[in-house]
Amino acid sequence: MFDTKIAIVLRNNLAGWQKLNVTAFLSTGIAGQHPEIIGEPYKDRAGNLYNPLSIQPIIVLSADEATISTIHRRALEREVTSSIFIEEMFATGHDAANRAVFAEYAPDDAKVVGIALRADKKVVDKITKGATMQH
Repeated sequence: MFDTKIAIVLRNNLAGWQKLNVTAFLSTGIAGQHPEIIGEPYKDRAGNLYNPLSIQPIIVLSADEATISTIHRRALEREVTSSIFIEEMFATGHDAANRAVFAEYAPDDAKVVGIALRADKKVVDKITKGATMQH
């Protein structure tokens, strides 16, 4: 049905609240980069309107620190723009602080806790190889 795939990969040692927080942030990055994935508003039988959601499924995967680092590298090598959340962002409280702390790291020393990407299905499968379904 879709030529593309959306995948979010979370580091496997995050606390429950961290997994949810990172997933939420990374999802907004994908929607911001690809606004065409947002469908029409929802409307219930009573006529109440609700926010539109993604028209495409989103797969959530899990990986250890080494594998998520490899996934990050593969995305860069294939020039697939991704959403990234690094460990140090948990200690910040707003977007400007997130971007400031993010800018202090390079791909070889970033402690990536989550990465999200949307690309051709086969490309996403190759990039995320080694990650497993999130439990």
